[in-house]
Amino acid sequence: MAANNRSSISQAETYEQIGEFWDTHDFTDYDDPTLPDVEMTVSGAVAIEAELLAALDEQAERRGVTVETLVNLWLQQKLSEETPPSAEETEIAA
Repeated sequence: MAANNRSSISQAETYEQIGEFWDTHDFTDYDDPTLPDVEMTVSGAVAIEAELLAALDEQAERRGVTVETLVNLWLQQKLSEETPPSAEETEIAA
């Protein structure tokens, strides 16, 4: 931990002091339910052939989006095409 950084709740200056603080305190005593929860993003890496990546890069540039955005959009579209409707969706359509 940097010399002038302190933990916001415990006011500890070292990781050891933070640990000691939380050993004797419950985080729910400091939780503010009016604040939104922290949003986490999970990502992964997939190997893509060089030629395919170049083609993706070209398509993304044409559309004015990042390669990541284009790949996510296309994967979402393909999965929605391939995923059979749930029982609820089938009943609603009938």
